[in-house]
Amino acid sequence: MAKITLKGNPVNTSGNLPEKGTIAPDFILVKSDMGNLKLSELKGKKLILSISPSLDTSVCATSVRKFNMVAAGKENVMVLAITKDLPFASGRFCTTEGITNVVALSGFRNKDFGKFYGVEIVDGLFEGLYARSIIVIDEKGKVLYTQLVPEIATEPDYDAALAAL
Repeated sequence: MAKITLKGNPVNTSGNLPEKGTIAPDFILVKSDMGNLKLSELKGKKLILSISPSLDTSVCATSVRKFNMVAAGKENVMVLAITKDLPFASGRFCTTEGITNVVALSGFRNKDFGKFYGVEIVDGLFEGLYARSIIVIDEKGKVLYTQLVPEIATEPDYDAALAAL
């Protein structure tokens, strides 16, 4: 269990992020077309998992916009924006914002992702949502970088995530 804050108020997560150097646990999340996507289907690509509570918050939306811009210039890099938002809402957000370099995924159907990755918030106002975090995974599925953002209402360290690629 990790401790973070939401606007200064302490909250806890369900566990810890995967360790650097380990193989990222496989997962099944829901795409905007309601189909499933497995992590194992993305072998051969460098991945940035941008995990957050909801695209309906300003910090989450800003993160997706920034990763959309930086991913445009990176070869063989895929950014996954992972929330518990319904796929309809994520799809609408991406369309409205012109997000074309990020794949929005939802954990609304499969509860294992939050537990396997240690990002499910277990108490406080955001209980049941995901803690803001970044995980960078290489082409073979190995975790290169992780960041659990200590204050949910702040942005992640984009430069460190990109440097890990």
